[in-house]
Amino acid sequence: MSGRFPIEDVSPVVSCGRYPARAVVGEVVPVSARAYREGHDALGCNVVWLGPDGLARPFTRMRPGEPGQDRWHASIVPDAVGEWMFTVEAFSDPYLTWHNAITKKIAAGQGPGELANDLAEGVRVLTAAAKLVPKAEQARLRKAAKALGDADRPVPQRVAPALELADLLWEHPVRELVTTGEEYTLWVDRERALYSAWYEFFPRSEGAIPATVDAPARSGTFATATERLPGVAAMGFDVLYLPPIHPIGRVNRKGPNNSLVAGPDDVGSPWAIGAAEGGHDAIHPDLGTPEDFRDFVAAAADHGLEVAMDLALQCAPDHPWVTEHPEWFTTRADGSIAYAENPPKKYQDIYPLNFDNDPDGIRAEVLRVVRHWVGEGVKIFRVDNPHTKPVDFWHWLIWEVKRVDPDVLFLAEAFTRPAMMHGLAKVGFTQSYTYFTWRTSAAEMREYCAELVAAADYMRPNFWPNTPDILHASLQHGGPPMFKIRAVLAALLSPSWGMYAGYELFEHVARPGAEEYLDNEKYELRPRDWAGAEAHGRSLAPFIATLNRVRRDNPALRRLRNLVFHDIDNPALLCWSKRDPASGNTVLVVCSFDSQTVQWGNTTLDMPALGLDWHDRFTVHDELTGVSYDWGQRNAVRLDPYLQPAHVLTLHRPTGVTQAATAGAADAGSPGLTGTEPATLTTEEVPADLSGGTAPTAPAEKDDTRWTS
Repeated sequence: MSGRFPIEDVSPVVSCGRYPARAVVGEVVPVSARAYREGHDALGCNVVWLGPDGLARPFTRMRPGEPGQDRWHASIVPDAVGEWMFTVEAFSDPYLTWHNAITKKIAAGQGPGELANDLAEGVRVLTAAAKLVPKAEQARLRKAAKALGDADRPVPQRVAPALELADLLWEHPVRELVTTGEEYTLWVDRERALYSAWYEFFPRSEGAIPATVDAPARSGTFATATERLPGVAAMGFDVLYLPPIHPIGRVNRKGPNNSLVAGPDDVGSPWAIGAAEGGHDAIHPDLGTPEDFRDFVAAAADHGLEVAMDLALQCAPDHPWVTEHPEWFTTRADGSIAYAENPPKKYQDIYPLNFDNDPDGIRAEVLRVVRHWVGEGVKIFRVDNPHTKPVDFWHWLIWEVKRVDPDVLFLAEAFTRPAMMHGLAKVGFTQSYTYFTWRTSAAEMREYCAELVAAADYMRPNFWPNTPDILHASLQHGGPPMFKIRAVLAALLSPSWGMYAGYELFEHVARPGAEEYLDNEKYELRPRDWAGAEAHGRSLAPFIATLNRVRRDNPALRRLRNLVFHDIDNPALLCWSKRDPASGNTVLVVCSFDSQTVQWGNTTLDMPALGLDWHDRFTVHDELTGVSYDWGQRNAVRLDPYLQPAHVLTLHRPTGVTQAATAGAADAGSPGLTGTEPATLTTEEVPADLSGGTAPTAPAEKDDTRWTS
């Protein structure tokens, strides 16, 4: 820092500026700093920000925050991918100093004699300002300066034209004693780095034919997997994530359910990478050829899907690297190569890499592999277990890749300690898996999301209700409503979310004693009857499509920093909103965490967070049912897990009418509506007939037909 005034606690800054803060193109990025000065003269602050092209963007004045805290705030909106630089400047603002002083002196009754020096100072400031404002405004400043010097006018008339320049000179200030703060970096990705909907399937299962007594199993191919693309696209997903597509090792291959002995038809785990056919840059011959993969990527793009690949830096015992580079692995005391372990789990079919024996060699090879797949059209990588590799390696690899191709994105699959998860995000990972799966109460979810919002300058969450490795107990035992509940939470709390195939079919049977699927697809082919499930109404696909359509139609849901929680008096319910200031789009969600019983609750909404005044009435439209309601700050809600476990409400302009007759217990703030119906009608029970909606139907009987083992 150089200059007169202290500039402290600048944000967004990650690890004292060691790593760049993050944003995406079009995101509103809040910038703040603490700056102050001696005495009573006015201080001003602004942000200087430079794009990847090195050119300065428009002058951005910062506004003071809470009085007495000396915190200054502004927002910038980057418009290009790449490395941006920003600096906070503080300056003495002579016009604002003059404006404050002369208005107080006039109010105190001081006359022209006592104000002579102040009037002269005003002329000086306006003369300087005339050189800074747009040409069309210069005459206005000259006229105001002339009026200040006209002794024949009464004082109020002399100063009035100058006082009217406050807005203009806020945007084009005279800056004196300018202090320049430290320069900080902001890395800006394409929007998909923050806003995305992921779907995971195993291409070998799509179109596969399991083994029979008369015939061996037959793997699906890229060609047969292409037939599944319309179904994935119809659900509204935009990223299709494929587990590893490489040759699978035969040595120590695992059988069904992770058994140690594999039969002749067992396909093995795709994460046991490498065999005689090749390693990380090769394609499993059962799936097709490199040309088939290119056709698959192109077909996915035609359906609006971007293919993400798995980057798993580990090897099967018969991977070519094992013989070509034995120094890349850990040798045990008996001379054998150490296989992967996470006690008590053992992965005899996988050798982890040792990054210490030949770090330069491993780095060069991994960079080559990544660039190979980027050349094949892959710009997104889901990285398997990055927390088991050196953090400095990832810092090097990610930025080495982005140096050539800044559009490449990396998702960290790191279910590990918070410090490591946050550290991987800081060094460059674009998105991160999270603890979302294990946050199963409203209080836990609210606390955890607040933690993620606080880290939004560098960490972007991706919420997954299930993965091939994780089938949480809530899904094992919660019934179909829990699948809806977890999808609502994942899709509408986080701007990025994902799910693994089978979720829409309510697959929920776990391997005894484990938090994972029985007959796990990691170890066997698992073809599914997608069309039959939808034809018989046993698919969640239409509901998923609605959630992704709501996300697509509402820009407020594409951001993380705007997440606001609202109070509700039932601990089984969670209420939150997101608002996009640019468009005014606002979404308000109330979701139950109870998949078994009806829950009631009363909201107490933070109205300014919704862009409203405290006493406004407004219309909400439920995107799940098509029903509209007249709401205010306090509203009673009723959520039936089988009929409707959540409200997903888009806000419309205030109605300007207080409907006291229908307010009932909701606006009276009745406490304790946690399971019994209120005695009077509530605003929710009387839909406003503003959007063609109809009143909610009576609860139907519970339908358990889809919940079979």
